[in-house]
Formats: sequence, structure tokens, C-alpha cells
Amino acid sequence: MINFVKPTLLDIPLMQQLVAQEVKNGNILERNSSEMATTIRSYIIAYDGVKIVGFVAVHIHTDKLCEIRSLVVDSEYRKNGIGGTLIEKAIDEAKFYHLESILVLTYQQKLFEKYGFKVIAKESIPETKIWADCIKCKHFPICDEIALTLNIS
Repeated sequence: MINFVKPTLLDIPLMQQLVAQEVKNGNILERNSSEMATTIRSYIIAYDGVKIVGFVAVHIHTDKLCEIRSLVVDSEYRKNGIGGTLIEKAIDEAKFYHLESILVLTYQQKLFEKYGFKVIAKESIPETKIWADCIKCKHFPICDEIALTLNIS
């Protein structure tokens, strides 16, 4: 049975290990231990017993906008609905904080569209996101990810 909970600081090394291949492939930005520690409350992990099999972060940009980022599921556990459940939990968290919309930059457009996300022009992404995160990406400034949003207000 897969459980979905908030991680602790002790989970960071295992989370980094899980995401390492996606970071290497350029699909997810690397987050060092310190950055993960300062944002640990933004994460939701999925675990099967004692093994972390996925996680997602809900990063709040403004009092109206958050971003789903760092969504990853262990390759052995994909196609079992874990990614979708992590998205649903992220949406629930955004609603809990009374945010108005959720942004995501992804290669998994169809997955997010299943949950009501709509494609937007990258030019509409807040500059704070570009200069805080995108500039660290090995694909910057030629981004091939798809930008989507979901209005939840």
C-alpha cells in the first residue's frame, strides 16, 4: 500500500537519490540538501513501506500563485496512479492555502491536462520564477518544457 505524507529532513538523501536520474537527464532541476531543507514543508512523499517511491513539491510564489515542481515517481512504480495522486494532493494543498492558480513546467503535458491544467504561453510566467529557477536549468534559455496552469479559485 502506498502512503502519502509530509517528509522529514531525514528523508532528503533518499529523495535526492530517487530524483538523481531525472536531474541528470535534465527533466528536473537539482535541489541541494540545504535548499530541500528550507523547503521541506512544501513536499509530499509517496512511500511503499520504508521506500520512498515518489514525491512532489508545492512551491508558493505569491499570495495567488503556486507551482507544482519536482514531481517524480520511481520507474518501477510508474503507471500505478502514484503521479496522479501526488498531483491531486498538490492541488488540495494549494486549495488549503486559498491560492488562485497553479503553474507547472513539464514534459508530461497530457498527465496534467487530465487534472484540468491548460497550456499557457511561457511569456506569461512570472519573472521571479525565471530568475529563481529557470536560470539554473541546463536548457536555459531554450526551454522545451510545456507551461500549464490550473485555476482553482
